[in-house]
Amino acid sequence: MCQPQLALLLLLSCPWANANALQGQIVGGHEAQPHSHPYMAYLKVGMFACGGFLVAPDWVMTAAHCMGNATVILGAHNINEPETTQQIRGVLRYHQHPEYDPNTYSNDIMLLKLSAKATLNDYIKTIPLPKTGSDLPTGTKCSVAGWGLIDEDQVTNKLFETKVSIYSHRKCIRFYPHLDTGMVCAGSFHELRDSSQGDSGGPLVCNKVAQGIVSFGYAIPPGVYTRISNYLPWIKKTLRK
Repeated sequence: MCQPQLALLLLLSCPWANANALQGQIVGGHEAQPHSHPYMAYLKVGMFACGGFLVAPDWVMTAAHCMGNATVILGAHNINEPETTQQIRGVLRYHQHPEYDPNTYSNDIMLLKLSAKATLNDYIKTIPLPKTGSDLPTGTKCSVAGWGLIDEDQVTNKLFETKVSIYSHRKCIRFYPHLDTGMVCAGSFHELRDSSQGDSGGPLVCNKVAQGIVSFGYAIPPGVYTRISNYLPWIKKTLRK
């Protein structure tokens, strides 16, 4: 089990920070009301899976470390059932952030151009992105959702969710000394609640806006998220392509 006081080098050997072991868990969460997160995308990437979220009818945002030949499933609740609400898309182009660093998880953001636009309906919707430089005050209540294990030996194919709060940069830097301005921390201050491996690439949603992308962390909270507001110029430029 990787402990926070260990060096950054050890962080990179934690399963959470390993793109081959992303099928993980929502700790302390519960099954989401079906289709209550209609922006969620399930990314099947070879032998592993990631989360993602729809930001335009033909664009999905995820983590850069989820790079791989992906199939995107929208409108799902139980990922192992052929639900009538699901729409499946291929990926036409992968726009990984040009300055993504796999060693530090810096700039861990990627945009996927879908092979065809999603048909938006009650089960499949886009989620808004933050306005320029919008602030995320410490203690802001947010939610994270994902598919995967809900504890060490209990597998679920259904979407789970949990609530987390934003940590202060000062407090989080004690866990992660290499934290930069493109990262934000969130977790529960009182209970063991956090996103984990299988939820990489999913959104950190605060006040109905996607403020972060699940990036990395230790086996205990808090987790680190890519701070979306830091990348708005790159996002706008990429979407215009």
